[in-house]
Amino acid sequence: MAEIEAHESKIYSEFAPLYDKIFGKIFYSRLERVIEDLEIPPGAKVLEVGAGTGTSFPAYPTHCEVIGIDLAPDMLARARQKIEDHGWTHLRVMEMNALSLDFPDNTFDYVMAFHVVTVVPDPIQMISEAKRVCKPGGSIVIVNHFTSDVPVLGSMTEALDPLTRKLGWRTNLRLKPFIEAADLSVQRAYKLSKTSLYTVVLGSKSRNGRRFTNGAAAKNTHH
Repeated sequence: MAEIEAHESKIYSEFAPLYDKIFGKIFYSRLERVIEDLEIPPGAKVLEVGAGTGTSFPAYPTHCEVIGIDLAPDMLARARQKIEDHGWTHLRVMEMNALSLDFPDNTFDYVMAFHVVTVVPDPIQMISEAKRVCKPGGSIVIVNHFTSDVPVLGSMTEALDPLTRKLGWRTNLRLKPFIEAADLSVQRAYKLSKTSLYTVVLGSKSRNGRRFTNGAAAKNTHH
């Protein structure tokens, strides 16, 4: 079976309701915490790439303007229904490719990528586009699972990569090489708990952030 893109996978079409009921509940609590910690100010413009069914939407403050994009029509339909059901006027969704954004340079104060860098076919291009549309000094926020640097665990997850790619995502992306290849300036990289499988990366379009060297940025920020 050939490798497919995520939005073409059954998980992102026929299984959209299952994704929302199961994965949405699992993911929401961590996304809520990350968004709350950002303290997004009034009037801020936010782009969420790979917004899916809008799992994170309830966490955004109503005083900011949020656009969610995705390529999966079934996911977006569920996201639109949520927006309508809740009467959210600060949220809207659009069908768009995260690798080729239809927005001008320097448009958004925040660009969010939740559980998406291992789903898109070219995560480096996705970050390049995120940096392009992010305003100078704006924030690029990533939440994702990365392949463990522990040899045994890393080998096990990498071994699953051929299978998971058939479903629409990869398991062989390592944090440090990804950050370096994306040329992303990182202020913080941390896990929400010692047992968490997911890493939060707070990046910036500016060059004021520390370079991700020798894991220094990751070791300094547990909370």
